[in-house]
Order: sequence, then C-alpha cells, then structure tokens
Amino acid sequence: MKTIGILGGMSAASTQIYYRLLCDMVRDRLGGLHGPQLLIRSLDFAPIAAAQAQGDWDGLGRILNYEARALQAGGAEILLLATNTMHKLAEPMTAGTDLALVHIADATAAAIHRAGHRRPALMATAFTMEQAFYTDRLRAAGLDPVIPGPEDRAQTHRIIYEELCRDLVLDPSRAAYIAIVERLRDAGADCLILGCTEVGMLLDTGNCPLPVFDTVALHCAAALDAAGLPAT
Repeated sequence: MKTIGILGGMSAASTQIYYRLLCDMVRDRLGGLHGPQLLIRSLDFAPIAAAQAQGDWDGLGRILNYEARALQAGGAEILLLATNTMHKLAEPMTAGTDLALVHIADATAAAIHRAGHRRPALMATAFTMEQAFYTDRLRAAGLDPVIPGPEDRAQTHRIIYEELCRDLVLDPSRAAYIAIVERLRDAGADCLILGCTEVGMLLDTGNCPLPVFDTVALHCAAALDAAGLPAT
C-alpha cells in the first residue's frame, strides 16, 4: 500500500470526512484491522479563505507547494488535496515534486461517464462554479456542466463559507440547496456533482432530486486505487 498525503484544512470539516471515509473504505477493501497509510497536513483555513477572497492565487500556490513538498519529505507518494476549489492550483502546488496527484475533477468525471450521464449540475464555491479551471476539465472529459444562476451561486457559496465550513448544518439551508437542485434539474441537468467537499453535509442520495456524485467519496476511492488497494 502506497502512502497517501492529504493536504487538508480547507476546511477542517471536509478533511475529517476524508479521514473517516478512507478508513472505512480500506476496511471494506481489506477487512480486519487494516487502515490507510496516511500523512495529513491540515492548514488554518482563515488566512486561506482571506487570500481566496482577495484573489491572491499566486500566494496560495506557494503555500500549497510548500505543504506538498513537506508531505513528500515525510514519505507521501500520492497527493490528495482535500478541497475542490484549491485544485485551481494543481500545477503550482505539485511543481518540483514527484507526487502523483489524484485530481478530484477527473475522478468525478470518470464516475459520471461510467453511470451514463452527460449533463451534471455543479454546486460548489463561487470560485469553482464561475472560473474555468474545474468546468473546463469536465468539458474536456466530454461532459456539459450545468451551473446555477447568479442568485443560486451566491446562496450556495454563502452557505458553504458561513455555515458548512464552521460545522453548522441547518435545515433551512438544506431546503434551500434542494430547491437549487430542483431548478438545475428543470434546466436540463441529469445528475448533480457535490462540487465542494462540504456540500455533502446537506445533500445526499436520500434528499436530492437528481443522482448524486459525491466528490469526496469518489476522490477517496480513486486515491486508494492509486495506492494499489484492490477494489471491492
């Protein structure tokens, strides 16, 4: 089993989900007392979020590159960036390293293709929904992403940063998210990407009116495949 390096803390809420899922998935695949071989570097999200808001992506790229190098120095062979938004910085983050990056958008696109869908709705941070780094990757994989309208994008983003990243799970926000998905379905979406690692705190297969693709679960499964674990 290769060692997976998790670069997390963006936010801490999602990084906890990553750790729990990886532990559960390894147990499912190998049984017994098995667990994942992991290194985790968890960042303070407050200055990261402030730099995002200020558009200081160059500075953030340098921070992630420093952290990726630290994970490699600690023995990591595979890099798992536990956030969708910061995959905007995949190239500067991995510059000068030998880490095998498991890209969250690629893992998600592959799962959507296998399921036979082509028009995934995307609910994520405003950065992920409005900038090209993520949607272009989906399009390059043959998908036609459906993006919420301006008001729905703003509400989705606000709930992520003001609530979910702070571990606040509120019923009115769940209802708001479900209503957004219904509008995306009516706009022609045939499935939903939980495109922020916290969105799954509100939406799941039990309450969503579209088939759900949870980027965290798909990302973790792809990382275990890359680490050499047999599939279940």
